[in-house]
Amino acid sequence: MKYAAKRIATLLVTMVVVSFLAFVAFDLISGDPAEMMLGTEATPEALAALREEMGLNRPLVVRYGDWLLGFVTGDLGMSYDYYQPVGELLAPKILVTLCLSLLSFVIITVISIPLGIWSAQRSGGLFGAVHTTGNQLFMAIPPFFTGMILSWVFGTILHWFTPGAFPGLTNVPVALKHLLFASVAIAIPRIAMTGRMLRSTIRSEQRKSYVRTAISRGNDRGAVLRRHVLKNALVPVVTFLAQTMAEIVAGGIVVEQVFGIPGLGRMLVVSIANRDYPVVQAIVVILAFWVVLAGTVADLVNARIDPRLQLGGDA
Repeated sequence: MKYAAKRIATLLVTMVVVSFLAFVAFDLISGDPAEMMLGTEATPEALAALREEMGLNRPLVVRYGDWLLGFVTGDLGMSYDYYQPVGELLAPKILVTLCLSLLSFVIITVISIPLGIWSAQRSGGLFGAVHTTGNQLFMAIPPFFTGMILSWVFGTILHWFTPGAFPGLTNVPVALKHLLFASVAIAIPRIAMTGRMLRSTIRSEQRKSYVRTAISRGNDRGAVLRRHVLKNALVPVVTFLAQTMAEIVAGGIVVEQVFGIPGLGRMLVVSIANRDYPVVQAIVVILAFWVVLAGTVADLVNARIDPRLQLGGDA
């Protein structure tokens, strides 16, 4: 419980620091937001009135405090480009990206862990050579290229879905087709990486003395694998999966473009091009929270698998 509290406290402190840096950075590079919003109608009187309305005349720390309070309560500011609240603009995008990320993560986990266990028990020979070659091939293929192939084969040729015509999450069957193929494109290289890591950690654990001792005492190899080897081998893999979960969002930005999925990735690209800094700022903080949260969850899961890690965290 103490370990979990420390990890959650670390998450909160990290997010405050990240949000402050993001706020200061975009405050410095965005110029005068009032002038950007008014455009050609930016008379001195209108600028002064809008600056007062937006609170731009107040100190930076005060503005950051108000922004952080608004962020926590769902008020992310006003978009310069769309002239509507950022929270309302991003809410459906966040949901789409969340569904894409979770589906990708499920595919990675469900396939890579059994694959890693299976390949660890069948190393060497022709299988080992084929497995290594396949791993290298799949790790080298970027998700956007896989996405283009899947979109062309299953969208343009087979017409299983219409590329660029994402219907929204209200039409679940059609939306699922778009998200499924996009998730597969994101997942393929990470399945290869995760399976390879688990295979290596299992083989490393199997060479340790406690495994040889357990087997020499008449214990079944499969039972030793399930009860001891796999438990110890999963700790670095869980950490890697957490990093993968964070990287899925980054990889999804490009894949969303390929499949025409209106998630955070597409919104980030458009907002950067349009210099819509309140939207970019909010997305950066949301993505940072996603990364830090994934790491915190990995720490808590690992501590559950191996309680000894809690002693290291308390030291």
